[in-house]
Amino acid sequence: MKCKVNRLTMMATAMIVVAVICACSNETINFKKGEQFFALGEYYQAAQFYKKSYQRIPTKDKAKRADRAMRMGNCYRIINNPQKAMQAYQNAVRYNNPDSTSLLYLGQQQLKLANYKGAAESFAAYLDKDPGNELARSGLLSCELAPEWKANPNLYIVKKEGLFNSTRSDYSPMLFGDEYDQLLVTSTRKDATGDELSSITGVKYADMFIARQDENKKWKQLEEIESEINTEYDEGVSCISPDGKTMYFTRCSSDPSYPRYAEIYKSNRSDATWAKPTKCEISKDTLSSYAHPAVSPDGVWLYFVSDMPGGEGGYDIWRTRIMSDGFGGVENLGRPINTAGNEMFPSFRQNGELYFSSDGHPGMGGLDLFKAVPDSLRGWIVTNLQYPMNTNADDFGMTFEGVHNRGFFSSSRGDNNRGWENIYSFELPEILQTVTGWVYEKDGYELPEGLVYVVGNDGTNEKLSVKGDGSFTMILTPGVDYVMLGTCKGYLNVKQEIRVEQSKESEEYVLQFPLPPINIPVLIDNIFYEFDKATLTDESTEALDRLVVMLNENPNITIELSAHCDYRGNDTYNQRLSQRRAESVVRYLIEHGIKADRLTAVGYGEERPKVIRRRLAEVYEFLNEGDTLSEEFILKLDEEQQEICNALNRRTEFRVLRTTYGTTLQEYNPEEMEQELNDVPTVEAEEAPKATRREQVEETDDGNFIF
Repeated sequence: MKCKVNRLTMMATAMIVVAVICACSNETINFKKGEQFFALGEYYQAAQFYKKSYQRIPTKDKAKRADRAMRMGNCYRIINNPQKAMQAYQNAVRYNNPDSTSLLYLGQQQLKLANYKGAAESFAAYLDKDPGNELARSGLLSCELAPEWKANPNLYIVKKEGLFNSTRSDYSPMLFGDEYDQLLVTSTRKDATGDELSSITGVKYADMFIARQDENKKWKQLEEIESEINTEYDEGVSCISPDGKTMYFTRCSSDPSYPRYAEIYKSNRSDATWAKPTKCEISKDTLSSYAHPAVSPDGVWLYFVSDMPGGEGGYDIWRTRIMSDGFGGVENLGRPINTAGNEMFPSFRQNGELYFSSDGHPGMGGLDLFKAVPDSLRGWIVTNLQYPMNTNADDFGMTFEGVHNRGFFSSSRGDNNRGWENIYSFELPEILQTVTGWVYEKDGYELPEGLVYVVGNDGTNEKLSVKGDGSFTMILTPGVDYVMLGTCKGYLNVKQEIRVEQSKESEEYVLQFPLPPINIPVLIDNIFYEFDKATLTDESTEALDRLVVMLNENPNITIELSAHCDYRGNDTYNQRLSQRRAESVVRYLIEHGIKADRLTAVGYGEERPKVIRRRLAEVYEFLNEGDTLSEEFILKLDEEQQEICNALNRRTEFRVLRTTYGTTLQEYNPEEMEQELNDVPTVEAEEAPKATRREQVEETDDGNFIF
């Protein structure tokens, strides 16, 4: 019996030893796997193996438990699971982890969970070990400010947008389009490309989706973007260049053997689709991440986020100049924007204000939204947007509806601490005075290549690119006088002047910039003569005075003034009448200060019938683009249509002969110039529409080149 008991004891002991050995072996295997996944940046998978390793360590082995808990906490912190991260760091602290940053990270997670008392204790404990630490000091200040901001919300109106949200993460919205009627959203929803789950986050890889407004300005559901942008990898966090032609976005590819680094790609717009993306070579550094692109309102700079060496710590905001053949070097924005923490998700409002998110500045927890305003002395003035724009969760990725202080952003607030983000709308009620203008060819269509130069008596000096429809919008400052010059290569400039009055409500000024083409005739509308005479009527004064202004504003041009008749009447008589009428216009211009050698009067009689352009063909259905209103053509029409065509043929035009008058480049060959101009189809333009603002704003035609 005794021997049997001893044998049983020995067997039990052996089983315990084997179990202990197996447990130790499994703990080691799981730990090594966790290390491998962490090195590859696959934090979700790494956390699972660290957890298995932690669970197999005896409670008395405090050092190992503290180490594994710390590693678990780091993974959960990176994949944005604050609840699990906090629990892991609490265990690391409980088991006396020698790495004191566990206290710092614990405080940050408690801050994200609105546990301000616990966070303050953790930050204070860490400051005992590292008194000068910037992040701990910022965190401690956040514990004081956050409750105060929440108790005293500002005027921002924030609303969760259910239409754009799914059961997974939806974030980083981006408004674009001439009417800001399209919205890009990054999402890990079930409709994302592929079936695999990310080993970084444990959910599907992110794709970009698009929503559009219907004819009633109502948003429709998000749908997959039709392009080659989405792949089986992570894509998202995008921006569109001010001219609407280029998209920049972040892509994180994967490789089973190497760490994952974020990269910035770009895609050019071709008609209504986006072309195959190409990677942006921003720097020779291939071991750093490049993400979260944002183009400055002037289209000159690409702002982005990177952890490359030379920053302030963590992820910083950098910028590089956009060149025709690539990018021109990189520079860190430095203080006060960047901190020892992470600055991410930059975006711009049209007025030049930079918005970004940070966990390094004092805030309410996690990533907070900040506004940075350019300042001549300090570089930037940075302010927290406070509650309700910010919460204890992550708040980031703002996009604006044009010049207005409204749009969308993303936040992980109210998601039961899973770290999933949703799309929210925001609006800050404000009295906003804006100007909207259109640059287009006189009697033609929009000029998307146009530029508008703006000078104000408050020191404003800006150059605005127009959108695809030739329009632009700008915020104005009350009490300022503005001069705006619409320009485009191959066209004369048009100047507008407005004075912005103080107002108790939002107002919009509307301006038109109809640019006369340099190389084709331009109709001078509303020029009237007495019947069968060359005498100008009083009704012609307004149009002629605008022509005087245009010539004064363009001192380097010379023009030909031409008059035309319909086919009725004697050919010789019509030619003489049109010549006298052209000379009447020239005399008026000379009498009003225009030098005679800048003006040439030519009467063409019925020699040059009008050629119909597309814009006029849209007005008169019986006419087609390219029709020439000759006598033969007109006589085939009915009586009413004939009268319309005859009226179109009776016209006064001007065309630019030279743009070098008064300069050293005055020599030219008149015959060659005449032949060149005669080879161009005759085109006329209508009188410029008036600028409006509830009351009319004076409109003047402008001259050549910029001021």
